[in-house]
Formats: sequence, C-alpha cells, structure tokens
Amino acid sequence: MNSTIISVDLLQNPYEIVIASGGLEELGTRMADLKLGEKVLLASNPVIFRHYGERAIGALQQAGFAVNSCILPAGERYKTLNSIQKIYDAALENRLERSSTLVALGGGIIGDMTGFAAATWLRGINFVQVPTSLLAMVDAAIGGKTGVNHPQGKNLIGAFHQPRLVLIDPQVLQTLPAREFRAGMAEVIKYGVIWDGGLFKQLEQTPRLDQARYLSPELLQEILTRSCQAKAHIVSKDEKENDLRAILNYGHTIGHAIESLTGYRTLNHGEAVAIGMVAVGDLAVEMGLWDRDAANRQLALIHKAGLPTQIPPDLDPDAILAALQTDKKVKAGQVRFVLPTQIGAAIVADQVGSDQVRQVISRAQNPA
Repeated sequence: MNSTIISVDLLQNPYEIVIASGGLEELGTRMADLKLGEKVLLASNPVIFRHYGERAIGALQQAGFAVNSCILPAGERYKTLNSIQKIYDAALENRLERSSTLVALGGGIIGDMTGFAAATWLRGINFVQVPTSLLAMVDAAIGGKTGVNHPQGKNLIGAFHQPRLVLIDPQVLQTLPAREFRAGMAEVIKYGVIWDGGLFKQLEQTPRLDQARYLSPELLQEILTRSCQAKAHIVSKDEKENDLRAILNYGHTIGHAIESLTGYRTLNHGEAVAIGMVAVGDLAVEMGLWDRDAANRQLALIHKAGLPTQIPPDLDPDAILAALQTDKKVKAGQVRFVLPTQIGAAIVADQVGSDQVRQVISRAQNPA
C-alpha cells in the first residue's frame, strides 16, 4: 500500500503523519508499533461511526487492543465541556490508565475534544488522530491544539497535547458531504497564500475544487501531502505559537468572530475562514502590504471552491469588533492579524487601527 509519511519533528513529542489510501485498515498495526497500552477508547460522532466505526474497531482488535467507544453529538455547538464530561465518564467506566489511548475518529470537532480529554485525563494520556474530514486532515488533526468553545468565544478552553500518530486515509473523503469538503478547501487555500506558492498555482490550474470527485486520487494525495508538510514544518519550528505558528491563523481572527456571533449554526468553520481570508486580504491591500492582483487571485480560488466571501450583512460591525477582542491571539490588548505580503508569504501585525478594521468589515458586508 502506497503511503506518504511526514515527520513532525518536535523536540519532546515527535510523531508521524501517515497518508495512505485504505490506511484505516492499518490503524491497529501502526498503533501497535508505537507500543501503546492495551486499552483504547474510540471517540466519534454517530454519522462517522456508522460509516467507519466497525472498521476502525476491527483493525484495533485484530492488533490486540481492547476497544470501547464513546459517541458524541455532531456539530460545533456541542464542542463544550459537557461533551468532554461524556468522554471522562467513558474513560472512568472503562478504567483507562496512563498507558491507555484515546482515538479520535472524526472531523476537527471530534479531534479537538478527544485531544483535550486526553490532555487532561490522568494529567495526560496517549492520543491518536484519525481525521475523516478534509479540514481535519490538513489542519485540525496536526499540531496538538486541543480544546472546546466558551459561550463568549471559540477554542478559549484548551491545551497543547500532541498526538502519537495522525493516520489519514483519503478514501474516507468519499462519504464526506460536499459542503464539508469545501470547508476543508479553505484551509488548503490558506496554506497556498501564507506558505506554499506552488500549491496555490496548482490549485489555480485545477478546474474544480468544490467536490472531491473532481480531483484525481493523485492530485488529492498531492494536496494532502503539501498541506500537511506546511503544517508540520511550521509546528516543528514553533510548537506553542510563540512566533511563526501564528501565521496559521490567517483568516481565522475575523472567521472565529463570525462563527461565534452566528452561534455556530449559520456557517461552518471553513466557510467563516474563507470570509475572513477575503476580508483580511482586503486589509493587507489597504495597508500597502499586498497587491490587488494577488487579492483577486485569492478571491477567484475561494469562488472556485464554492465558498462564501461576504460577511453576513445582518451582523453588527460593533459586535464583530467586540468579538475580536476576545480572540486568543490578542496581545497587550491589540488584536493581531495575519496579513499576506505575497502569494506564499505572510506576516503577523498588531498595529492595525480599529477604524481600518471597521472599514474592511463594512466592505466585506457590502461588496461593490
């Protein structure tokens, strides 16, 4: 079975990202190679578990693991401490030990919650990511960011806790709804803008980006590989987001504010990030950091991926500005924005005036 292995070269907790078509069948053997404890608790949501739960559990049992499962409700609005409590209850019921492992089988929400539970149960146990959405494969499953939402903001409660393994099986994308595939494509485009100009050009040359079925297996493998390489490289250089890693938040600052203000019901994460990238791209042009042609190229890619580009017109600009102040990346009271400087490069800036941000929000709500 052909597979791509990408190393996340951290000093203390290095691990591998394995991208392998049909790789779900290898989950047990790859975990056994890591010499993990016998007990495994697999967390998932009802839809993903129906598709892939039996296969994942079968692969684990065949490798000698004792497996139980914990099924959590699907949706960002359930990414709360109440859901974490359900994982804790299952961990206690199944007598998980410090050598035991939590396996996240699902998208970014399941991965974030399972990782946070693993970080905090018995002060930290093993954790394996098996992402089933494009967004989780290229972003959420890599880098050790775990957590849940607070009613006042996204991902405000969390911990850094690196997985022992990230196993990506592109075949599972066949059952991913088209809207969720498009959401993941927002993160892929992000990597092209902030880090990998070659990936950006490759996306420009691809006729359709809005559904997985329009991408050949080879192209999908290439997109996954380049995106994961970008994330792995950045995380390896800056695990705790002290400097370089902050550029991964491109589009996320305004995106998170929009998600929070719409109650996580109107837009999914990738859609909000796409809108955020358009708005912040406009801000970078306004500040003379980026040229309009590059911003238009980004806009064209986002349109090609079938993603929204406009801030919902019914959102109050003052509420958006207030929500920005609760963002995790605020430093000394200043909201920090990731601003592109060319296709494939970006900087982090905190000297952005609120009047400039307000104007950008207004234009993003009422584009000409």
